[in-house]
This record gives sequence, C-alpha cells and structure tokens, in this order.
Amino acid sequence: MVTLDIFSDPICPWCYIGKANLDRALAERPDHGFTIRWRPFMLNPEMSAEGMDRRAYLEAKFGGPEGAEEAYRPVHEQAEQAGIAMNLDAITRTPPTHDAHRLLHWSEIEGVQTAMVSALFRAYFVEGRDIGDAEVLGDLADGCGLDASLIMRLLRSDADRKEIVEMDATARGMGVTAAPTFVVAGRHAVPGAQPPELWTRVIDELRAGADPEA
Repeated sequence: MVTLDIFSDPICPWCYIGKANLDRALAERPDHGFTIRWRPFMLNPEMSAEGMDRRAYLEAKFGGPEGAEEAYRPVHEQAEQAGIAMNLDAITRTPPTHDAHRLLHWSEIEGVQTAMVSALFRAYFVEGRDIGDAEVLGDLADGCGLDASLIMRLLRSDADRKEIVEMDATARGMGVTAAPTFVVAGRHAVPGAQPPELWTRVIDELRAGADPEA
C-alpha cells in the first residue's frame, strides 16, 4: 500500500474538483493500492467564528466583483469537466473550517474519513449548507454512521482543536502552500486539481515499481 496524503479544505472548490478527478482515476484502477488520508490545510486559519458574507469574502479576496467572477470562471469550467454540479449561488457564508477539520479527524479514527470529505463537499458546494455550524456537522456525521450526539458534545468542547492548528502548521512547514496538495508516499508532492489521466499514470508507475513522475 502507498500512502496518499491530501492537504485540503472543505470550502476549497479546487479540492472538490481534485477529489472528483482522483475518484475517476481510482475507479479506473480499482487495485490502485493507495491508503488515502485527508489532512488539514485551512484557507482561512484566522477566520472568525462568525465567518464572512460569501460575496464580501470573494470580492475582498479577488479585488472586487469582476475579480471574483474572473477567478471563478475556471472553477465552473473544471467542475463541469469533472462531472460536478456546483451550486455556488446557494452559498451565503464563508465559514471557518476548524470544526469541519476536527470532524474529519474523528471520522478518520472511525474509518469513514473519505465519506465525510464527500459529505462536506456536497453539503457546501451543492446544497449551500453552512459547514461551520455544529448542527449541520452533526447531521453530516450521522449520515456517515458516526454517533451524532457524541460529535455534538465534542464540537462544543475544544477537543483536538489545538491538534488541527498544529497539523495545519506542520503542513505549511513541509512546504505546502496551497490546497489541494497531494503527497505520494511521503515524497512526491502533486499540487492542484490534476486530471484523472495524471493519476492513472502515477498508479501505473507505482505498480511497475517506478518512482512516479508527477
């Protein structure tokens, strides 16, 4: 088995697209041999607990309405190619993602981390739900087979909050500067939402015993 660490944030559209492309490659190579681990890389580590109005956030980040529209044009195009029907107009708030990352950490312990990642992406980008809200996270946890009441108690505490911050800092210390970043076997970094063809090639090279030329 080969470890594939994915540094990602549930509010990152390119992470959602990158996952969809990877999923297509994994479906083509069911004997891929990857052990997948989702790791925190927070786009907005200093975001307040209240979050921000989505439009205000995008315009501040990309220099106004035109900049935001231009920045998201390739997102729409690549999402369509990846087979994702994003409903970005449904998103009203950009939340902090500390709690979503804590939920992903707990879901890894229970063996349902990838399912939880999928649920978070779908909730945010398709359903427009606020994944910074504890009630929403509890509902998503329940849908993935976790004990929602336990998750709600944990979310109301500071359990593993410090650990998430430290994991994010470790990623940055390793040289991760953007999401998504994929790290193959702890050695080869693959930044960005790569096409399925790259991943099938990497899998084939790994199965052949060669270092992947990502």
